[in-house]
Amino acid sequence: MAKQYSPPAVEKSWYPWWESSQYFVADATSSKPPFVIVLPPPNVTGALHIGHAIAVAIEDAMIRWRRMSGYNALWIPGMDHAGIATQVVVEKKIMRERKLSRHDLGRDKFLSEVHNWKDQYGGTISRQLRTLGASLDWSHECFTMDEQRSEAVTEAFVRLYKEGLIYRDIRLVNWDCTLRTAISDIEVDRVDLKAETLLEVPGYSNPVQFGVLTSFAYPLEEGLGEIIVATTRIETMLGDTAIAVHSQDERYKHLHGKYAVHPFNGRKLEIICADDLVKATFGTGAVKITPAHDSKDFNVGKQHNLDFINIFTDDGNINENGGPQFEGMPRFTARAAVIDALKEKGLYRGMENNEIELGRCSRTNDIVEPMIKPQWFVNCNTMAKAALHAVKSKEIEIIPPQYEQDWYRWLENIRDWCISRQLWWGHRVPAWYVTLEDDKEKDMGSYIDHWIIARNKSDAVLEAKQRYPEKKYQLDQDPDVLDTWFFSWSFPPNCTWLAG
Repeated sequence: MAKQYSPPAVEKSWYPWWESSQYFVADATSSKPPFVIVLPPPNVTGALHIGHAIAVAIEDAMIRWRRMSGYNALWIPGMDHAGIATQVVVEKKIMRERKLSRHDLGRDKFLSEVHNWKDQYGGTISRQLRTLGASLDWSHECFTMDEQRSEAVTEAFVRLYKEGLIYRDIRLVNWDCTLRTAISDIEVDRVDLKAETLLEVPGYSNPVQFGVLTSFAYPLEEGLGEIIVATTRIETMLGDTAIAVHSQDERYKHLHGKYAVHPFNGRKLEIICADDLVKATFGTGAVKITPAHDSKDFNVGKQHNLDFINIFTDDGNINENGGPQFEGMPRFTARAAVIDALKEKGLYRGMENNEIELGRCSRTNDIVEPMIKPQWFVNCNTMAKAALHAVKSKEIEIIPPQYEQDWYRWLENIRDWCISRQLWWGHRVPAWYVTLEDDKEKDMGSYIDHWIIARNKSDAVLEAKQRYPEKKYQLDQDPDVLDTWFFSWSFPPNCTWLAG
């Protein structure tokens, strides 16, 4: 006998025996009352850690107790494809090892790399769960991107679209210039800066300045002089389309309906009144309006029917709308270049410390850029009202009760959910775009009524033929994928054993 207890030696034969004896396999024909739980699927981004071990131990105790209490107990194992998290990890690995981006590889080769990663770490996670002694029914093992789960995602999307709960719109989203995708609000870390601060930003060799308010002047038409505005993001002035003042501000009443002139492109900027946005006592009382790159300005742009001018490429460089003087510059390089150009024209008016809230992506640490993009959205109002009613009527009880207020705060201020992501790893959006031979605009998405939502390409082709008889067209699937959380809500009922 060994001199001391050796867990690996003692335990290594137990689990294979349990598994081969099918002690953890639920009986679909049993008359026992069912008890089913789902292992919260670990991300395939890596190996399990101590937090997973604690959760598994608690769930294992629950399922073993129910099994011993005479229930037909089923504990379902699975893994989550973790769309954005997995893609980030694999992209970093490829860049580190081969100095290649996913765009260098192309979609198919990149997805092959991700599947290799999934197979490697998925196997590691399965081995760890067995080592922990988790009494899982491995005959029900699932993956969030396996065939059954993928069909469920497609079905959910199609049904919600037909019910009018999913729609496509052009709106302002949180854009990550490193990942080149929209991200959710909870993937944005909010950082409070009290004054001028230099921060490291991915893709820039030198720290970037934040926490300052830069003032500059716009010349006015008709020889009326100038109007001074201030901004924390001076580079976005390249996309300005108006200047807002308060209707009761005596300093600017004579300018209502007049125009300023953009110094770099000659664009006319109307002086508008936006009392909800402008405080006459703050700064100069005049606010530059960039509808395509600021959430408050977006709403003002809608109200006043302003032009929405996007000045950034997907990777955060100035595009052709920013003008030839700045086109191609990274956005924070353009920040300094715009200041220099304003100084040359005698329009720069100074800089001062300013307290701001800065958004950074929790995945890449990049500075989140508000960008106007066509995306797929879920209308959340109906679901939010149902969830609020369930708690208020005590149909659902939140324990401890003080967290009810968090529930109300979230759901009473609900916004529609952007569910599309410009990634490659994930469930592809089941939407096909029809480009007709006689369409003037050939870019995907140019005509909102040319989208077809279908369960597969065959169904999409059939609908296209019915919708556009005797017309020549090209049918292309939306390259975007769905937010991982679009699937997460359906995972438990989708995995739950039918015997229950």
